[in-house]
Amino acid sequence: MDYKVIWTDEALSDVEEIAEFIERDSHFYASVVVTNILSTTRKLVSFPHSGSIVPEESNNFLREHFIYNYRVIYEIIDYSIYVLAVVHGRRLLNPVIKDRIKE
Repeated sequence: MDYKVIWTDEALSDVEEIAEFIERDSHFYASVVVTNILSTTRKLVSFPHSGSIVPEESNNFLREHFIYNYRVIYEIIDYSIYVLAVVHGRRLLNPVIKDRIKE
């Protein structure tokens, strides 16, 4: 059974902010980064456990994929995948993600 990917409003805002930041230097690279982020999350429908467990949380259902320097953080609940955040790899995750975890 395929899973359903659900983007949270916060994660969508994260992607918009990333695109705006990169676009200051290059519209092309902003488009490439966003396209790769979206492509990765589409693959989660069939491969939800393909990401690594988020080390800060050590929760088997909270996972991440790295796309360039960005972490796509998602949570698996039943047959739904909630994209919780897209953050730069150097950014501290806990202040960002604590309020976004569903379970």
